[in-house]
Amino acid sequence: MTGLFDHVIVGGGSAGSVLANRLTADPTRRVLVLESGRPDFSWDVLTRMPAGVAFVLGRKQYDWCYRTEPEPGLRGRRVDLPSGRLLGGSSNINGMIYQRGNPMDYERWAAQPGMEHWTYADVLPYFKRMEDSRSAGPFRARGGPITISRGRGDNPLFKAFLQAAVQAGHAATDDVNGFRQEGFAPLDHNIRSSRRWSATRAYLDPARERPNLEVRTGTHTTRIMFDGKRAVGVEYVDGRGQVHHAMGGEVIVSAGTFRTPQVLQLSGVGDPDLLRSAGIPVVHELPGVGANLHDHTAIQIQHSCTKPVSLGPTAHLKNAPWIGAQWLFLRSGPGASNQFEVGGFARSNEELEFPNLMYQFLPLASKSYPNSPTTAHGYQVHVGPMRTDSRGSVRITSPDWRQAPAIRMNYLSTERDRKEWIEAIRVTRDIMAQPAFAPYDGGEAAPGPEVRTDEQIWDWVVTNVKSAMHYVGTCRMGVGEGAVVDPDSMRVHGLEGLRVVDGSVIPEVTNANTYAPVMMVAERAADMILGRPQLPAENIAFYRSRPEAPARLAPVTEPASMNSSTAGAQ
Repeated sequence: MTGLFDHVIVGGGSAGSVLANRLTADPTRRVLVLESGRPDFSWDVLTRMPAGVAFVLGRKQYDWCYRTEPEPGLRGRRVDLPSGRLLGGSSNINGMIYQRGNPMDYERWAAQPGMEHWTYADVLPYFKRMEDSRSAGPFRARGGPITISRGRGDNPLFKAFLQAAVQAGHAATDDVNGFRQEGFAPLDHNIRSSRRWSATRAYLDPARERPNLEVRTGTHTTRIMFDGKRAVGVEYVDGRGQVHHAMGGEVIVSAGTFRTPQVLQLSGVGDPDLLRSAGIPVVHELPGVGANLHDHTAIQIQHSCTKPVSLGPTAHLKNAPWIGAQWLFLRSGPGASNQFEVGGFARSNEELEFPNLMYQFLPLASKSYPNSPTTAHGYQVHVGPMRTDSRGSVRITSPDWRQAPAIRMNYLSTERDRKEWIEAIRVTRDIMAQPAFAPYDGGEAAPGPEVRTDEQIWDWVVTNVKSAMHYVGTCRMGVGEGAVVDPDSMRVHGLEGLRVVDGSVIPEVTNANTYAPVMMVAERAADMILGRPQLPAENIAFYRSRPEAPARLAPVTEPASMNSSTAGAQ
């Protein structure tokens, strides 16, 4: 398929896969997807087998292997930032944990200027449209592209963790994606028939046979081409180094939180001082491009296990052939699970309106620290605060598209970070010390009993904390200072024919993993691009720890500005 396209999508990752499917469902629209990574091969065991997640991070055939600049809050330490380098993007390398976030996350979004139509009532129908969930109730739905399975949690250590959380005074919940997020429960996963169910498989593969869709991999977009203030196409380089131009009625950038601002900046859209310093002619001044970067951080608290019930032995290389064969032929065994089968959400103090700590329990202990368990059996819990107020940036350093941008997260740079991390460790230790673990507990290995005071805890966190791979915000939607994308159309402010649809538009990170929110944004954006009315808002009551604070209700009918957006009105 050659010639002019209706939509050129830069990036075939999670959001790009959604858009490719939904837009080409209209046979009159010609769509080109340009993906810089490689294809998502159906025979690739490491991306298909859920337990393969332990082996793809840090491998260049799967991961862009970004790293932060030296982080001042981490004493100059640089942090690895995994990012998917293939069709489907990070949906092929993430932990497959499916979480929408807390409903009050979206109330916070809607309280920001211009974001009043992004309440939980507004976004719930889109979560439901994309889901094929095995859970029931008014918050869930069947028949969507994304298969959602529930962790079995049948290992005794899983059961001990859930019991310990309740013994420590936390709630149990039926469904962290339902009425009540706060609490502990088996977790939802993007796993279908014991295989990773990525954005490629859910959205892109079903659309690949449509004659109006073309997907080109190994193509690096070097710049967006403009005629004045209108985007008219993109320039890209193929795997042989040849330069091509793809012309489109509209360009949609879905390259992710790091690459999307890089593409915009290389194209002359962004902070004019940055662009001039890099030798890029300024097309459009938009200082918010590359700003507002933030992420979740996480750490592991580890214990030795006194009984041979953990999955520690499965980590030995000698067991890999049997585990792989069991998964491949029987669709069972340790390879059929990501092993993060239970977890939950808690508040680190009673002053908070909703949870700020996320937990994921693993019935084995990785060799993450010098004092990790040395015995064959152990277990660990992953914990991290969800509401950081640290903000960083993505900034190009050169006009050369091959040069990775400078990424600074400013991790642990605020007083809130310090307070909530110290609370997080103390709350977690309280859970792990409960009677439910007594039959198995061989003692805390990391951070270890010698780490007790606030200063010692903070030092250990600063030394060991890692990214949780939940990067957002570098082209945030909203209006006013710092906003990049119009929330009612996903168009870039001040430009025509150019939209951004991916995690970079999320204004404030949700209180959970970010894959589901990114997919929801792309689903909703597809309706905007197609000129369809937004799905009717669903005003369903959700759990609030303070019932006196009423839910913010969304209007049942959408404003004309959202209903009338069309591909031709750019």
